[in-house]
Amino acid sequence: MAGKLVILSAPSGSGKTTIVKELLQDNDFNLEFSISACSRQKREKEIHGEDYYFLNVADFKQKIDGNEFLEWEEVYENNFYGTLKSEIDRISKKGNNVIFDVDVVGGLNIKKQYQNQAIAIFIMPPSIEELENRLRKRNTDNEETIQKRVAKASSELTFAQGFDYIIINDNLQNAIIETKKLISNFIHS
Repeated sequence: MAGKLVILSAPSGSGKTTIVKELLQDNDFNLEFSISACSRQKREKEIHGEDYYFLNVADFKQKIDGNEFLEWEEVYENNFYGTLKSEIDRISKKGNNVIFDVDVVGGLNIKKQYQNQAIAIFIMPPSIEELENRLRKRNTDNEETIQKRVAKASSELTFAQGFDYIIINDNLQNAIIETKKLISNFIHS
């Protein structure tokens, strides 16, 4: 059944993006990725319109004022992330289910708006220490950014109980299998 929403949220470094990529390979779910918009700088291998819609701060704020976002958040000062309403329309018109890789507050906001049409899954790191190790292994952020992400993760973990399901990612393959089972039950119900 098309038109359902699958929301995956987690602190940065929890493995949600890896899990989302795996889910997108499973043709049984008819999932299409909702591309988020952000105002941060593009990383080396990222592609505009594929990984994110990269907007400058002024353009992002203009879209906020124009009520073009389903949800948005200023994650860090002048560092905005959000889901454009046009993304849901684009994917739904194709008859696909939408999968979101969004921050914790954004995930809860989408769930609140779509209720039973959405499943919200929180990917939990095994510990804050392991999360910090994963962020360092990525080698994509400087020390200041890593420390900001670790501090934010501690806060984000307090939102986990607001999600439909929590999956502890202490073993990536097990987390993928568990997530697939939840989504299969949701989409095929």
